[in-house]
Amino acid sequence: MASTLGYVKHAAERKAVEVLVDGMLKNVKNCSDKRQFYLKIVSMAQKFYGKAFTPDKVEAVRKAAEDPENRWFKFIDEIIEETDPRFAKMTLLNLGYEAFLRGTKMIRENRVKYKCNIPWLILFDPTSACNMHCEGCWSGTYGHKNNLSFEDMDKIVTEGKELGVYLYLMTGGEPMVRKKDILKLMEKHRDCYFAAFSNSTLIDDALAAEVARLGNMTFFLSIEGTPDTNDARRGDGHYAAVMKAMDILKKHGVLFGTSICYTSANIEAVTSDDFFRLLEEKGAKFGFYFHYMPTGRNAVPSLLPTPEQRAYMLERIRYVRSAESGISFYPMDFQNDGEFVGGCIAGGRNYFHINSSGDAEPCVFIHYSNTNIHENSVLEMLQSPLFMAYHEGQPFNRNHLRPCPMLENPQLLREMVEKSGAHQTNEEAPESAEELCEKCDDYAKEWAPVAERIWNSQIHRMPTYENYTPEKVLHTDRPVFENV
Repeated sequence: MASTLGYVKHAAERKAVEVLVDGMLKNVKNCSDKRQFYLKIVSMAQKFYGKAFTPDKVEAVRKAAEDPENRWFKFIDEIIEETDPRFAKMTLLNLGYEAFLRGTKMIRENRVKYKCNIPWLILFDPTSACNMHCEGCWSGTYGHKNNLSFEDMDKIVTEGKELGVYLYLMTGGEPMVRKKDILKLMEKHRDCYFAAFSNSTLIDDALAAEVARLGNMTFFLSIEGTPDTNDARRGDGHYAAVMKAMDILKKHGVLFGTSICYTSANIEAVTSDDFFRLLEEKGAKFGFYFHYMPTGRNAVPSLLPTPEQRAYMLERIRYVRSAESGISFYPMDFQNDGEFVGGCIAGGRNYFHINSSGDAEPCVFIHYSNTNIHENSVLEMLQSPLFMAYHEGQPFNRNHLRPCPMLENPQLLREMVEKSGAHQTNEEAPESAEELCEKCDDYAKEWAPVAERIWNSQIHRMPTYENYTPEKVLHTDRPVFENV
């Protein structure tokens, strides 16, 4: 009976949001109507987030929404106007309502109920097959023969939704090798939002048109700066393929972004004004920057950025997001933005990874596991020994510029793998935790004093919500100031 009432309530609530979204999209050119829509979303967020959405946060968002010159609300306006209306609607419903609002509330409740990490998103590999062979690619360490069946992927999404997870990212391999099953998955789970990290080469008009119709998947296209810096690592002709894919997606009104691995060799190219302007012109709206990780025996440690390069990266990305920058593109730095997500998000704290063999790994860069989707439920995977070691160990460092138990705190990964009895999951280039962490030891030592200097020179907010174990919630060991 309770589940039936919950279903009815959910359906009614989603319908109310749908009516609100339809009204806003019909008046997409009317600035006043859109501002009223944003203010209604603020009110809804208060309902779902409760005390975590503090009065000062509510007032700040409200003022920004009411300001017609606010940079980021103008950015949202631009996205809505350039996106296919069907796609815009499903993005607002599934990513906005289901994932950000309703899903977040469910996840937080289930973290308390099950006493383990419950993620906000799940990353999985439909296949390990790829039509490219990029230098130093961690994905290549899995080999090229494994696939998750449609039934496997359906199980992941179905069980994830029961926990409150409505956002699913796909990598590989190249996910679009399995585009038929991915479109089928999108069609079945119309209340979820999907995203694919893609090398762009398999994106064509037919695929873009179908994604626009369904409206519940975006793309992160891999690109690394100029034609020279990009093709040097990814192969001749790849840069041109990305440019073509961007044009196709923009033509069909499909929202997309970028996935950029920054290395010692390309860091200037992927952060230049010219590069950002190119992305803006091509229609990319957001992008993840990923610090190169020396995962697998095929890794190239010389591609690790120097401490000086990483410090530059931190400063540069934050400038591009600032009010002083006029670039209409929102970059996110997976490694340097740890402060804004409470440190390491892996091990199910905010996400985890299921590879193409079904092994559940705490992070896409950490290839160790003691559980598999073919044998366990999603919840059971989150309660497995290695995942519980993450749950009990997070945050791995109170300096969130040193969040990772591999890259910046390698001794901790050694200990967790040994304690949990996890096995390595690389098939092409297997390596022990000791072999992996040895490649990070010198980097961690060199980055630590730079990170400490930067961290201690800044003022940090105290988060209103952190999903750590109770004894780790206090912030007594780092400089934090409220309401800065």
